[in-house]
Amino acid sequence: MDFKDEIRQFAKRVDRLLPQIKTEEATKTSLVMPFLKILGYDVFDPFEVQPEFIADIGIKKGEKVDYAILREDKPVILIECKHFADGLDPHNSQLFRYFHTTEAKFGLLTNGVEYRFYTDLVTPNKMDEKPFFEFKIMDIKDNEVSELRKFHKTEFDLESISSVASELKYFNELTILAMAEMQNPSDDFVRFFAKQAYPSVVTAKVLEQFTPLVKRVFTQIVNDQIAERLKSALKKETEAEEKNATITPIEPDAVIVTTEEEIDGYLIVKSILRKEIEVGRIFMRDNQSYCGILLDDNNRKPICRFYFTPNRLRIGLFDKDKKEAKYDLDSLDDIYKYSEQIVETVINYQ
Repeated sequence: MDFKDEIRQFAKRVDRLLPQIKTEEATKTSLVMPFLKILGYDVFDPFEVQPEFIADIGIKKGEKVDYAILREDKPVILIECKHFADGLDPHNSQLFRYFHTTEAKFGLLTNGVEYRFYTDLVTPNKMDEKPFFEFKIMDIKDNEVSELRKFHKTEFDLESISSVASELKYFNELTILAMAEMQNPSDDFVRFFAKQAYPSVVTAKVLEQFTPLVKRVFTQIVNDQIAERLKSALKKETEAEEKNATITPIEPDAVIVTTEEEIDGYLIVKSILRKEIEVGRIFMRDNQSYCGILLDDNNRKPICRFYFTPNRLRIGLFDKDKKEAKYDLDSLDDIYKYSEQIVETVINYQ
């Protein structure tokens, strides 16, 4: 099995296990040790993964970190574990205090759900306050899987990872800043664009006018890109299905035509739910009277329904009792107005 598939499979398993994990020790055995195994390390070989690694400091002896990954009998990664429900604060961890007492170049702070990798970019031999790489296992992205692969036993190279750690750290920080500006644009950010679009002096009143416009522009750009990618992916899926499908004659009055509006609506629902669930779990089933959007391709899990005709656009939404209510749409973009209700419907099925 490919490394990416192993991580995805493990993420699904974590989601099922969490309700049964009551202690920090259970977090280690059920979540952290299997994770290290996926990275190629033998968790039962103390010459490779040493539990309760001693990291003495000053007059304090016998201080221990949960695990250390060893290479040539020397620690290269120190690992501290918390219960999955606990927060990860490096200042309250032994990892932060004892990092400089060993030869380890990297520290990993985890609760089995969230993983934070640290090094010493700011001050040599002192663990940075901010991680250079972090992810949540149940929401891990493809680019994060690629970075994580570098920590696999077969690919681990100390110099190579150290050289990209700085780039990763600042890339992540810039990403956070950019996301913050897109969600809540600062005056300087708005002024940068307003000065290039507005023909006169950018006053406080102009800034007030442009702030929501800038926010809408970036939201629209992101939504358009998501919709375009999903549309492309759906087109490929449809082409593959048509190629492999057996052609069966059907009666003319039984023909179901899936319209462009229905496909676009389907893609909008996917874009709304992409942060909540894997988009691969969202299916479209068209029939004579409506086009249904389902969770897990299950008729008992309707997300919404489209009632689209050449003269009218309507969407059917469901409450927690699966009672349907229909709403008129002026355009397909109006589907976004019901984002919270669509998300809540899916959450009720989890």
